[in-house]
Amino acid sequence: MSLFDYVQVVPQYLLPKHMLSSGMHWFMQIKQPWVKQQTIKLISKLYKIDLTEAVEQDINNYPDFNHFFTRALKPEARPIYPGEQVWVSPADGVISQSAEIKGNRMIQAKCHDYTVEALVGGDIHYAAQFNNGDFAVIYLSPKDYHRVHMPMSGKLVSMTYVPGDLFAVNPSTVSLVPGLFARNERLVLRFETEQGPFCMVMVGAIFVGSMETVFQGKITPPYAPTLQHWDYRHEPHHFAKGDEIGRFNMGSTVVLLTPENQFSLLGKLEQERFIKMGEAFEFPNVITEEDSYTDDNHTDDEHATGGF
Repeated sequence: MSLFDYVQVVPQYLLPKHMLSSGMHWFMQIKQPWVKQQTIKLISKLYKIDLTEAVEQDINNYPDFNHFFTRALKPEARPIYPGEQVWVSPADGVISQSAEIKGNRMIQAKCHDYTVEALVGGDIHYAAQFNNGDFAVIYLSPKDYHRVHMPMSGKLVSMTYVPGDLFAVNPSTVSLVPGLFARNERLVLRFETEQGPFCMVMVGAIFVGSMETVFQGKITPPYAPTLQHWDYRHEPHHFAKGDEIGRFNMGSTVVLLTPENQFSLLGKLEQERFIKMGEAFEFPNVITEEDSYTDDNHTDDEHATGGF
């Protein structure tokens, strides 16, 4: 670790992270035209945001910065790779980690690991389903598309809000803060599919002013002091692959877990690779005519960048 990494991380132990995040959430909802327009212009230039992908390209039509940050994209900007057995990325971002779960332990970084039980909020029985399974971590930077979608068709079973800290989730913090993803505030989303269960965890971070879902609305803020649980087993929450299920306001992280032998490729992905929402994690070795893109329209290089 470099000295710069420590300079980035150590002050976070002292900062009032929840207060700062609440302040960011307030700022992102300012509707004063000159404030929100100048902020949008600044962030767009700083992070080189491509507005041509957005449904709404005129920044004057966004009521506040938050609506810009969680902007909808044109359907053709994020095509969903077809095939009932093909898993796709639930979000835009960098695959920062991909590995097998060793028993119940997940590797965060060198010298740091954490348990599945800790990640999902202490539910030992539920966590046991993922022993020796696979996981991947997708890091969303501020420039990325900030809506989260289904990686596979399935039914929502339940959701748990787990209160926690709000450390940043950049590479420096991941390397230095033990159990970061099981330490930060998060939403644990449980799904059932024809292939079996999978779990998706939306991890909060400093300046992530809010997390929300399409089925429950805004979850944070306010920041609850205890776990909150929603049971959807008897509700018709079925989602197709590629359907939107939630969004982050500012950058953060998605952790995807699958049981042993369900989707083994999840633990063997190329790390530090940028992936777009809807892009296949790994293209199958054998693709049927029905499930494939035609060679006339897509090259191997285009596949590597999400079909563009």
